Amino acid sequence: MNLDIEGRVAFVCASTTGLGLASAKALAAEGVAIAVTGRRGDVAEEQAASIASEFGVASLGIGVDLLDAQSRQEALETAEKTLGPIDILVLNGPGPRPGGALSVGVGEATEAALSLIEPHVDLVSRVLPGMRSRGWGRIVAVGAYSMDSASTWLALSAIGRAGLARYLQALAKEVAAEGVTVNIVQPGIIATARIDALDAAEAATSGGTPAQARARREASMPMGRLGKPEEFASAVAFFASEPARYITGQSLMVDGGLYAAD
Repeated sequence: MNLDIEGRVAFVCASTTGLGLASAKALAAEGVAIAVTGRRGDVAEEQAASIASEFGVASLGIGVDLLDAQSRQEALETAEKTLGPIDILVLNGPGPRPGGALSVGVGEATEAALSLIEPHVDLVSRVLPGMRSRGWGRIVAVGAYSMDSASTWLALSAIGRAGLARYLQALAKEVAAEGVTVNIVQPGIIATARIDALDAAEAATSGGTPAQARARREASMPMGRLGKPEEFASAVAFFASEPARYITGQSLMVDGGLYAAD
């Protein structure tokens, strides 16, 4: 399928590793210019150079602290000055520590909500006016299973991501008639450093080793394996595409059938 987004410009949050990097590469493969962002500017620049070399697109690496408003503003300004107006915004960022609800303190809960909602709302508010004026825009959020269902290992994540999901779904309705779509792609168990950390946390709490925890995860998967970052990223690229123009306000689970309804 031709995604028909060649020449568009994407700002991909937290895209030096994991699902963010995979999403940046998937978009670059479709001819999209990419702003690669991360806390370490040098790593972002390295990944941007690699993407430019592999896919032959304009790519810029930008150091940004997503929790700092000034840093976010400067990163967007740098991206637009170099690459052009942002057509595609991929919201992504690190989650809070794993753990159950009984381990959550009031301060941690507040911090989780702020860290997972405020930066993304701010980024959206900065790029949305341009998208609306041009009559075209794609906002795609990297979500989590914890957005819609309780998890005994991701209580803090649920606090922030559930709020973000409701905001994005409301936004989708408000801008639907203006050529801007807003969607969420929720990863199941994808082989990233985040899952490595969950394996380690489970082993520390329940006994055994991280390798044993990983084996249990794989055994629970209908496909018998974890997902690959590039498999997840293909859904991000589709939601950012022209053929997906009539799809908005949706959450898609990329999970190999793990959370399929019985």
